[in-house]
Amino acid sequence: MSVWLPVAPCTPDGCARHTGAVRAPLPAALLLLAGCALVLLGVACLPPALLLGPVPRGRLTRWWARAVPRAFGVRVSVRGPVPEAVTGGELVVANHISWLDIPLIASVLPGRTVAKSEIRHWPVLGPLAALGGTLFIERDRLRALPAAVREVAAALRSGSRVVAFPEGSTWCGRDGGAFRPAVFQAAIDAGATVRPVRIAYRTAEHRFGPASGAVAFVGSDPLAASLWRVVRAGGLTARVDVLAPIPVDGGDDRRALARRARAAVLGPQGPLRPRQTAVASDRANRPAESVHH
Repeated sequence: MSVWLPVAPCTPDGCARHTGAVRAPLPAALLLLAGCALVLLGVACLPPALLLGPVPRGRLTRWWARAVPRAFGVRVSVRGPVPEAVTGGELVVANHISWLDIPLIASVLPGRTVAKSEIRHWPVLGPLAALGGTLFIERDRLRALPAAVREVAAALRSGSRVVAFPEGSTWCGRDGGAFRPAVFQAAIDAGATVRPVRIAYRTAEHRFGPASGAVAFVGSDPLAASLWRVVRAGGLTARVDVLAPIPVDGGDDRRALARRARAAVLGPQGPLRPRQTAVASDRANRPAESVHH
């Protein structure tokens, strides 16, 4: 594992804790079955959906992605202007807390997700992710970074919407990491707009308080444990704020553009903690990750 990969100080024991209402095991198990069934339905429907035109395929993707969090018992609230279709290349960048982030973004701004190359080799999901236009990057090879930037820039230049999580690692939501600048270089090269998106999770008891730890998918947290924690937590709400776009023709370089996007989503970056510069664990990045350098 390369030493330049980002890592968050968040751990399952320290961050992934739920406070508030708890569902009984039986209703939680039913939600788990419903959510997993809907995910599998989406996987099965992907090949025929690719035969549809861009507009109906986008609408179908948004419908499915909206249904996934709700099937797992999470309410969704969206704020901000949501464009119906991409009129030019658009880079969507968001903070990264949970595996739920992926369907949440897809429910509002579906696009080609940037993901770690390991996903390409996953059974079933890997080939389907490739079929759906996922842009895979090799996280461990610094020499592969220029090619990854060129690939993302080419997708943007073709008019595609590309979704990335520039923190390069999941955080629990109480804090966040720096936005890595490489993916912003792709936006500059392509002359694409940057669209910041803020994701937050709350409970009914803490609508304005600390982020809900139930959804945090951090460190070495097993996916099964995270799924069960989400369906057991009562009153979860995911809020997606679609923020004003940031044009790339203002003379900003990639680092300045990354800082502007990070400030829009999470506020200005404070001093880095020691663990933020440590070596990432092999589970630091979750299912869909960004170009993070």
